[in-house]
Amino acid sequence: MDLENIKKKFRITGDYHTHTIYSRVGPYFHGKGTVLENVAAAFAKGLKEVAITDHGPSDFYGLSLKNVPQIRKEIAAAAKRFPRIRIMLGVEADIVDTPNGLDVSEADFKLFDFVNAGYHYVPNCHMISNWLAFRFPCPDSVKERLRKQNTDRIVRALTGNNIRILTHPGDKAYIDTHTVARTCEETDTLVEINARHRHPNCEELKIYAGYDVKFIISSDAHRPEKVGRYVKSMQLALSAGIDPDRIVNIEEISG
Repeated sequence: MDLENIKKKFRITGDYHTHTIYSRVGPYFHGKGTVLENVAAAFAKGLKEVAITDHGPSDFYGLSLKNVPQIRKEIAAAAKRFPRIRIMLGVEADIVDTPNGLDVSEADFKLFDFVNAGYHYVPNCHMISNWLAFRFPCPDSVKERLRKQNTDRIVRALTGNNIRILTHPGDKAYIDTHTVARTCEETDTLVEINARHRHPNCEELKIYAGYDVKFIISSDAHRPEKVGRYVKSMQLALSAGIDPDRIVNIEEISG
């Protein structure tokens, strides 16, 4: 189905993966918009819900947890401006080698309405190895070793925590897609179809579709104007043979 017909037939109801200026490192803002700007963009596009989900604290441009109260204040202020849209606070935690497999502790889960999780290039030897292997030629033995390590860490993170969305699985790190899909099925974790990254691609989505999982389309917006983007991701999902009813934040336009 072409992009114009997708826009006529389907719409996105909520975007649960967006970044703001709270994703930053020093003076560099990885996310370019404010909380209010992301919410305004979501409202303008007719979304019913939007979430602010800045990067986990171990990331190069990770959220400082001390800023969470301020973000809550900004969400409350935005809710007064846009009372017809539900605004939530989440976090895109990094999957790392910690006791619970994340850079957000079990105690810190209470700070957020929900927690997403994904791989990012955090400053440690394991992820530097992933970065090198993902971008440059390397022996298959190295790729397979990393694939097993990455997959094991995802399984530990998903089985040990209540994760809402596994973000861009297969991007930034080699994984065993079948094992990850099976774990998402067992833990009722949503598989993200990411509008910003190349993974999961069509062939990987076909593998996920073979398991009893639900999908969610996320903009992964780093600029307000990208909040709510979904059309190309919807086209990818249809190309992979995914029934739209399995995508939890997409609805068919009646009439």
